[in-house]
Amino acid sequence: MAGRQRVIDDDQKLELLLRLHGNLKSRRRGRPARTAGVDGAAQLQSAVDVPSPQEKALSKARRRIRELEQKVGQQQLDLDFFREALRHFEEDRRRSSAPGETGSSKSSKR
Repeated sequence: MAGRQRVIDDDQKLELLLRLHGNLKSRRRGRPARTAGVDGAAQLQSAVDVPSPQEKALSKARRRIRELEQKVGQQQLDLDFFREALRHFEEDRRRSSAPGETGSSKSSKR
């Protein structure tokens, strides 16, 4: 039995579909019909939740906060980069001024 596939006839398929999805004929395909007496704009207005002025201001403030946080993060990265570059520069400078080291000088061109 493990190697054989189960054969399901059309009546059994229909029965399984009805069990899973209910009566398929009661469902209509496509866009639902317009309701009589309801204006399209009013229907659209009720479907879309228009934010209040306070909600608009709040979302604008949140967007601005997000932008500023990103800017601060970028500035922090820049500071870290330049701080590390300055540290390397100062290390090289200290090494060249140590006793026994030759300092940097301009090359002599003849």
